[in-house]
Amino acid sequence: MANFTLTPETWKKVKIKFLRKYRDLAQEELSFVPGQEDLLVQQLMSLVKRDQAYIEFTIRKALADPEGNRL
Repeated sequence: MANFTLTPETWKKVKIKFLRKYRDLAQEELSFVPGQEDLLVQQLMSLVKRDQAYIEFTIRKALADPEGNRL
């Protein structure tokens, strides 16, 4: 189970950061349904070829400073 919670508003900010970091991702590939954070983590793991710990760390880092540009 993912150890973070996203809302549609926070996901929008996290998604922008992921798109900046991984420029080869398409916006259509990054879909999120509230309450399905685990599915999002699995999707991101597949797209960026990283493990679950890294994806969750990256999302938590983005959530820590949602207004900043850094990921």
